[in-house]
Amino acid sequence: MSSINAKPYESVSPQKVAFLGLGVMGYPMAGHLAKAGHQVSAYNRTATKSIAFCVEFPGATHGLTPKSAVADAAIVFCCVGNDDDLRSVVLGPDGAFAGMKPGSIFVDHTTASASVARELYAAAKAAGLQFVDAPVSGGQAGAQNGALTVMCGGDVEAFDAVKPAGMAFSKAFTLMGESGAGQLTKMVNQICIAGLVQGLSEAVAFGQKAGLDVNQVLDVIGKGAAQSWQLDNRGKTMVADKFDFGFAVDWMRKDLGLVFDEARRNGARLPVTALVDQFYADVQAMGGQRWDTSSLIKRLK
Repeated sequence: MSSINAKPYESVSPQKVAFLGLGVMGYPMAGHLAKAGHQVSAYNRTATKSIAFCVEFPGATHGLTPKSAVADAAIVFCCVGNDDDLRSVVLGPDGAFAGMKPGSIFVDHTTASASVARELYAAAKAAGLQFVDAPVSGGQAGAQNGALTVMCGGDVEAFDAVKPAGMAFSKAFTLMGESGAGQLTKMVNQICIAGLVQGLSEAVAFGQKAGLDVNQVLDVIGKGAAQSWQLDNRGKTMVADKFDFGFAVDWMRKDLGLVFDEARRNGARLPVTALVDQFYADVQAMGGQRWDTSSLIKRLK
């Protein structure tokens, strides 16, 4: 059974697209593109996933290399792990840039550094291609429901060309500025999340120590100034001691590492974020590398 929930698709002219990276985010994102009527060619480092994708979505194809997967695609979407993973699927004789047709567009949904976005934007231009950095927020549930928020950096023309297809898996798809601006916006997003989750963790733990019905407390304060996505979606799961919602602590620490690298360049001060990053290190030491980010509360119990 598909993990990709139904979504009403707008009428968009079908295109030949490619999707590189069929992980917990990429697989459902690519699935929404197929459901929207696009002809999808897939690539995954572990080929069994791309083969399974083709079984689930008849008409989809897969390539054994990024280069072979992107042949004739108008848009190449990508969602991999980090800067090095991104370079490995983009550059080199078997990379995507070696197989893309002139004028086609590479859209990178990886949460990566702004510097690698600018590097690949320049490399794409030199090869007669276009590049948009487009990290996402919304987690595994957002990918499955086709409700991701996408933050883009790059040229207006390229953005305008890819947005209609990208809305297959998105609720918002927004150009934030020139190359790298999408990645910088995602860093702002992760800074916000780090502080919000720690505050919510402390609030829930305090309420439990005080002997309150914390689920009732969350219902009440969620109607006031304390309301947030984290409270609405992770407060009661914290109370229930459930931490299997997709976005792992290991990934959050990777993202915060990108934030700190950028802060060293631009001079931003991030004292609370740095402290919460160390709290996430404590969770890792507790064996929570794959718990989701709301597991910060575990170190308070």
